[in-house]
Amino acid sequence: QVQLVESGGGLVQAGGSLRLSCTASGRTFRDYAVAWIRQAPGKEREFVSAIRWNGGSTYYEDFAKGRFTISRDINKNTVYLQMNSLNPEDTAIYYCAADRGRILSAIRGIDYTYWGQGTQVTVSS
Repeated sequence: QVQLVESGGGLVQAGGSLRLSCTASGRTFRDYAVAWIRQAPGKEREFVSAIRWNGGSTYYEDFAKGRFTISRDINKNTVYLQMNSLNPEDTAIYYCAADRGRILSAIRGIDYTYWGQGTQVTVSS
């Protein structure tokens, strides 16, 4: 099993930046797909971005393209989400999620097996 811990959330003004971190305990992310999934108040969870640990292929939802960058640090067993040009619509709890051997057709889903506690991102106008 994998335990995930997110950090890096906070309060920023529109146009600001944050870098979220997701660290796994118990095992390496090797062979896993790791995703960032967010949930705004009163809304359903939505896919943000994902990365395959092996090879580092990345995937982004349309609203994240050009603003967010997902990356990994193999030595630290950590996945990052660099978020730039934030706007109030980005306000949400951001969750790190992971799955081993997730097929390509499901990489953008929200039904990942392992979930962190979430980190709050608030963007003021």
